[in-house]
Amino acid sequence: MTVDHVTPESRGGPSEFDNLCFCCRRCNEFKGSKTEAKDPVTGEIVPLYHPRRQNWHEHFAWDETGSLIVGLTAVGRATVPALNMNDLIIIAARRRWVSVGWHPPQ
Repeated sequence: MTVDHVTPESRGGPSEFDNLCFCCRRCNEFKGSKTEAKDPVTGEIVPLYHPRRQNWHEHFAWDETGSLIVGLTAVGRATVPALNMNDLIIIAARRRWVSVGWHPPQ
């Protein structure tokens, strides 16, 4: 995990508690300075998920295998590919975690 600026410093985001969160390092590398992305269903540009203001379970769910994150809303659907939350490396890790009962989190 790494500390992420929800609104990136390059976009004027402050280094204050309300703008910081823990983030998967790989996801953070894909996020970069993005604050919004295209919903692949509607084509609409929407804000990325905000972990300080939004509930994860309203925007995301685990698939039946517990290894893929599924976007439930426009925000979730846009955030998953923007942060590459289902890249092959993390899927492989999640499958291992599922096999020993560590995943998905409850």
